Amino acid sequence: MSFDGKRIWIIGASSGIGAALARELSGQGARLVLSARDAQALSKLAGDCPGAEVIPLDLAERETLEAAARRIADGGSLDAMVCTAALYDPARVVDLDPEKTAALVQVNVTGTLLVAQRAPKLLREGGQLVLFGSVAGYVGLPKGQAYSATKAAIINLAETLRVELAPKVDVRLVCPGFVQTRLTDKNDFKMPAMIEPEQAARDIAKGMAGHAFEIHFPKRFTYALKLLRLLPYPVALRLTARLAG
Repeated sequence: MSFDGKRIWIIGASSGIGAALARELSGQGARLVLSARDAQALSKLAGDCPGAEVIPLDLAERETLEAAARRIADGGSLDAMVCTAALYDPARVVDLDPEKTAALVQVNVTGTLLVAQRAPKLLREGGQLVLFGSVAGYVGLPKGQAYSATKAAIINLAETLRVELAPKVDVRLVCPGFVQTRLTDKNDFKMPAMIEPEQAARDIAKGMAGHAFEIHFPKRFTYALKLLRLLPYPVALRLTARLAG
């Protein structure tokens, strides 16, 4: 898939991986629609992405997504929809704040599901719906909840949609490892194989241009967690406990 002239909607574009991906795809000729809660950050980003359209929205507020979808439909079909938006609040389960957890689930799971519901009507035939899971969704890791649980849900959702929406919609799943963003800045532990958002953006663009269902990176880290997921529980849980220190 060449991105030249392609119309792509990025939700969660105001910072981190979303912003880096916007710059990467714009640099390859894509025509972007940029969405997130921070309208000021989006406007600044649009200055780096010639011709980009800015449509602020909040996935926690369904009506803003519906309004954005109507505006986008008026401009014609999309070639791809990319939903990177997510909240992150690391804590052990017993320490979770109920209100923060509810908001996190609302954005990460319900918001992504609502985006996916609109894909068939907004995308051209064979257009891409790119959903963001995480390696945090591969296995249950201490202090990762409830974020890890929501990302496991997105992995499951993407697998389902890959079958349900085919062949009209080409569903892709992105599972990043640790990427230097304001989200990982919240972690208080050593994060192996950390990469910059620009590298993540290049890996995502390469994956979107290819044919694989899952785009995961960096491979030296993601394959280790994939192996952990395949091990029997007695072994996997013992290793997980060692990872937790």
